[in-house]
Amino acid sequence: MKASRIAASGVAAGVTVLALSAPAFAHVTVQPEGAAAKGGYAVVDFKVPNERDDASTTKVEVNLPADHPLASVMAQAIPGWKVQLTKSKLAKPLTMHGEKIDQAVTKVTWTADGKGIEPGYFQKFPLSVGALPEDTDQLVFKALQTYSDKEVVRWIEVPEKGQDEPENPAPVLTLTAATDDHHGGAAASGDDDADSGKGTSGAENASATTEKTAAASGDSDTTARVLGAVGIVVGIAGVAFGVLAGRRRTA
Repeated sequence: MKASRIAASGVAAGVTVLALSAPAFAHVTVQPEGAAAKGGYAVVDFKVPNERDDASTTKVEVNLPADHPLASVMAQAIPGWKVQLTKSKLAKPLTMHGEKIDQAVTKVTWTADGKGIEPGYFQKFPLSVGALPEDTDQLVFKALQTYSDKEVVRWIEVPEKGQDEPENPAPVLTLTAATDDHHGGAAASGDDDADSGKGTSGAENASATTEKTAAASGDSDTTARVLGAVGIVVGIAGVAFGVLAGRRRTA
C-alpha cells in the first residue's frame, strides 16, 4: 500500500512538472544559424510554434530593435507565406560601407496564403541581418502571433536577469564576441592564403600529419598483435591447467 501511494505521488508530481513546464516550450524564440558575432552578419531563425488545438497561426510580425537598428535585413522566401519588410526613418542615420543610411527595416511581417501553422506544428522564419551592434550583448525582437480565430498573442515582455521568466517573453538574440572578420568565413580563407604563401609548407604539414597518423596506426597494430599473442598464451595455459586438473580428479 505504501509503495503504491509513493508511486501515485510520483506520477502526480511528474504531471504537475510537465504542466508547469509545457508553456516554456511554446514560446516564440530566435536562434542564429551558427554564431551571431558583434559587428558581423548572421542568419537568424524565428521559431514559431502553434499553441492552439483548434486554430492555426496565420500571421507573424517581428519588430526589430529600434535602439539598435540593422542596416541590412533580408528575408528568405517560404512556401505558403508572403513576407513584407517595413522600413522607417531613423532618428540617427547609420553608416554602412562609408554610406549614410537614414532608413532601415523596422518590422517584418509573414502572412500565410495557405493553411499557416496548424496545431501540433511549428515554422521557422529566417532573416539575414547585419551589421550586428558592438555595444550590446543581446537584441530583443518583440513579436506578435495571430491565429485564424483572430486571437493575437503578444510576445513583447523583456526577460530580466534574476527574475522569473515572464508569461509572454520576447525573443532575445544573444550576441557573441566580435571577430576580426565581421562578414564570416574570410578569416579561414585568409589562413589558407597565408599557408599557400609559404610555398610548400602546406604540403609539408600534410605530409607530417600523414606520417604521424601512419606511425600512430603502426603503434596501434603492434599493440593489438602483442595483446593478441598474450591472450593466446593465457588461453593455452588455461586449457592445460584444465586438462591437468581433470587428470588429477580421475586419478
